[in-house]
Amino acid sequence: MIPLAPNPEHAMNSRQRVEAALKHQPPDYVPLDLGAGPVTGMHVSSVYRLRQALKLDEPGTPVKVTEPYQMLGQIAPDLMDALGVDVVELGGPRGFFGFANEDWIPWTLFDGTPVLVPGAFNTTPEPSGDILMYPEGDRSAPPSARMPKGGFYFDTIVRQEPIDEQKLDPADNLQEFGPISDEDLEHFAQGARRLRAQSDRAILANFGGTAFGDIALVPAPWLKRPKGIRDIEEWYVSTAARFDYVYEVFQRQCDIALANLEKIYQRVGDAVSAVFITGTDFGTQTGPFISCQSYRKLYQPFHRRVNDWVHQKTPWKTFIHSCGSIRALLPDIIDAGFDILNPVQCSATDMDPRRLKDDFGDRITFWGGGVDTQRTLPFGTPEEVRREVLDRIEIFGRGGGFVFNTVHNVQAGVPPENLVALYDAVREARG
Repeated sequence: MIPLAPNPEHAMNSRQRVEAALKHQPPDYVPLDLGAGPVTGMHVSSVYRLRQALKLDEPGTPVKVTEPYQMLGQIAPDLMDALGVDVVELGGPRGFFGFANEDWIPWTLFDGTPVLVPGAFNTTPEPSGDILMYPEGDRSAPPSARMPKGGFYFDTIVRQEPIDEQKLDPADNLQEFGPISDEDLEHFAQGARRLRAQSDRAILANFGGTAFGDIALVPAPWLKRPKGIRDIEEWYVSTAARFDYVYEVFQRQCDIALANLEKIYQRVGDAVSAVFITGTDFGTQTGPFISCQSYRKLYQPFHRRVNDWVHQKTPWKTFIHSCGSIRALLPDIIDAGFDILNPVQCSATDMDPRRLKDDFGDRITFWGGGVDTQRTLPFGTPEEVRREVLDRIEIFGRGGGFVFNTVHNVQAGVPPENLVALYDAVREARG
């Protein structure tokens, strides 16, 4: 086991700890993230059970749903303090369905978990028992997502208009991208100041606009009537069949994004430690679903432009999320300038943690990989969870370059004793 806190005189605060790890310098102990990004959080029902297990709340105390699409729960400051979380989120003013987290109202999940949801969240079930969600909470618009009766998450409803090849215009796939508003700039500026004043935690920012081809975003559930190519299958086909169209979309999107980042940096400055650039997935369970050549041709030019701008203009580190088996793509992802890889899906083919650390650990920070959320965490024993957590910290934590997080968001249905075992093991590793 790594000596994570050998001398109190060398103890770091959270921000120092994270930034040391991102610079591939040994921190006093491995930093911990929970909930600082849309892919590093926890389903609200699991947050509720964890809070109950830690006796932070009275039974029946609801937890806020801060990201309705994935139904992620709020990681409140008291939970961060209890677990020793080192990173905090700076997100946008509106969620995945285009409405703000405000005007909280009570609701109950299908499994009986009491929660609070934003006022624009539709809590009225259909005759089938399904819950439909509407862009900006506007029920006069077609619904953009559905939670099946008994479910835990929303599924996107594709609203693809018939495609007329003669009238297909890249501008249609850019309707959600544009110059950032003064209101949103002020939101980020105030958020950065508030988060810096509240604690010494590092800030992971998600400014939006830089996720080229993220399939979760293509259907645009926050737009009332999205235009362009919005069907998931059609979009993937188009990356090959309509390459020039997609490339043009990315090129214009990148121009807009860089202009927005310039304005954001003028307001936010050096308060941010890392910035979420993209969540575009490139891997399946058994290998990449895009060739290295295709990545270099379509995605890498724009990833490199954004990363180069960030590194030339700011001290921020850049964060890419891509699930699955992507080892074959890692040299190109690193060459594109990314500093951080998430979620590090070690259960996928060719994603052995020790080999990843040995081969790439000096060039990229692994943010995730701490425990498998598909099998070990939901279905293992507490002791199996403990052993895997300690093993991953020992492997990834050598010499910095590691921020502990689970492999993607913690899902619903995880036994509370396994959640406690997870964070007890992190605490054990810290000494």
